[in-house]
Amino acid sequence: MHVGQILRTCRVQRGLSLRELGVRASTSHSTLAAYEAGRKVPGADTLVRILRATGHDLVIGSVAIDLTGDGGRSRGEQLEEVLALADQLPRRHAPTLDAPIFPAP
Repeated sequence: MHVGQILRTCRVQRGLSLRELGVRASTSHSTLAAYEAGRKVPGADTLVRILRATGHDLVIGSVAIDLTGDGGRSRGEQLEEVLALADQLPRRHAPTLDAPIFPAP
């Protein structure tokens, strides 16, 4: 869900029109419409002000991510997976090329 969807959901939950929320948040209704449509992205301070005008607050959290890209597998496990994939490939190419020949321009 992007910021615009969150803002719209919070506004609709409170039963506010864009104009009513604009007055409460000291922001024009056209700017709010642009945020909701994803044409503009509010700064953090503006986002907090708008959310508070709807009776909501912004809560930010973090989640650890795997920066190694190996999914927690050892090098040996990764090598085994690569070799298993290589076994699925043909050992030799076909003696003739079976591809269409395109006419010269």
